[in-house]
Amino acid sequence: MTTLFSILSPFEWALAFGVLFIAGLIKGMVGFAMPMISIAGLSMVLPPDWALAGLIIPTLVTNGMQALGQGARAAVTSVKRFRVFLIVGLIFLLISSQLVTRVDADTFLLMIAIPVALFAVMQLLGLRFSLSAPSPRIEAATGAVAGFVGGMAGVWGPPTVAYLTALNTPKADQMRVQGVIYGLGAVALVGAHLASGILRGETVIFSLALVVPGVLGMWAGGQLQDRIDQAAFRRITLIVLLVAALNLLRRALMG
Repeated sequence: MTTLFSILSPFEWALAFGVLFIAGLIKGMVGFAMPMISIAGLSMVLPPDWALAGLIIPTLVTNGMQALGQGARAAVTSVKRFRVFLIVGLIFLLISSQLVTRVDADTFLLMIAIPVALFAVMQLLGLRFSLSAPSPRIEAATGAVAGFVGGMAGVWGPPTVAYLTALNTPKADQMRVQGVIYGLGAVALVGAHLASGILRGETVIFSLALVVPGVLGMWAGGQLQDRIDQAAFRRITLIVLLVAALNLLRRALMG
């Protein structure tokens, strides 16, 4: 019979719990970055397939909480509003998730890290790039990039946040929309990696166990997020976005 401590050592469990709590804390504050922090932290001591599997179910649960935080009706409105992003992203996520065990993801990480880092730096320096109205073409392109990288590495936050920030989305709306987009992406990711074999008996147990620290961290972050005004929220979001992009760049160049 498989037990939790027969899967990993106590040290590995402690590290995994700590990583997921911190990832949840950041997510509770700015609405994203949980997969990036999780996979970066877990990959320090675990194989890539275990790191990816570990973040999937906590991501699914916390995104569901975030998406429904303002009620089901508001979540449905967000689905309708960003349907192009969601449909295109889903298609590319399903395609790329089946390549995860066959293709080196470094090129794709570079493709997302460089433009997102440049975007965040420009915004922080006051060089504003904004969209006066939603653009179906840009939304579809962003969804394609987010979905493809999401299927490969479980990370789809940076392009999503960059697009929402360019639209000057209000804080409360941005938190909900991110939850809806990431939540539906997480559902697709679960199905895709059940098929790919990343999610299997022991990795499912591992991922389920990490739900608790992830949720606790998100709750703690939410208490801090409620105290942040719109301007500070935008700046913190951009800083986290830049750090996340630089981390993706590091992973692409250093492995």
